Amino acid sequence: MRLFERYHRLRILRNYPIPDRDWHQVAGRLPLLAGLAPFERARLRELATLFLHEKVFTGVQGMEVTPEMRITVAAQACLEILELGIDAFAGWTEIVVYPGAFTVKREQMDESGVVSLDENILSGESWMQGPVIFSWPDVAHDSFKRHPGRNVVIHEFAHKLDMLNGRANGMPPLHPEMPIEAWTEALSRAYGSLVRMLEHHRHPSINPYAATNPAEFFAVVCEYFFTAPHILQRHCPAVHEQLKAYFRQDPMERLSDA
Repeated sequence: MRLFERYHRLRILRNYPIPDRDWHQVAGRLPLLAGLAPFERARLRELATLFLHEKVFTGVQGMEVTPEMRITVAAQACLEILELGIDAFAGWTEIVVYPGAFTVKREQMDESGVVSLDENILSGESWMQGPVIFSWPDVAHDSFKRHPGRNVVIHEFAHKLDMLNGRANGMPPLHPEMPIEAWTEALSRAYGSLVRMLEHHRHPSINPYAATNPAEFFAVVCEYFFTAPHILQRHCPAVHEQLKAYFRQDPMERLSDA
């Protein structure tokens, strides 16, 4: 079976490559790719090619999805799985693109059992075994200039990695050599510290949205890991070390060489 998968993917890479001009025009404008070694760029392009072959992009509300949009999302999403492999994004197929921020309505039940309808305006969302949803203006804003601690593509695909364990809880499947206890201690301690800081009305060093729940904490620290690793390393060093072990890469070295 693995031999067949390898043959199938080699066939995709050979028959459905991303056109050189399209790839270089987009990849050259993405700050997150600065500092990648030539072999890393080659691997990223292969992963992005497989990603684009496996995923379906759907524009809504009149949105026309262009090759630039597809490559922009694919390249940054696949940066997260550079050392994890394309199977880390298996089990779902669709990416939905809106022409702007979109509204999501959900029923919420409070502690007394009262149900209310909450309405939120979002720039991105990931569904369990379902699509990833983006506002293209937010993707473009975060992608083509460096915004320390913010990248909606990294955020939403971090949720997809988190969900590989069956639910979004800040605990993606770890490598065999990574002790669960060390991961739990590092992320739980940093999450608890952030929550207490906000409870005492102190200004945190990372985006306070990370205090929403452990799943959002994981997605936010992934944003910092790839866009502002020096900030994460300074304020959450144990979390930074765990993410280095999980992603098997070190963006701080890469960005310092860029």
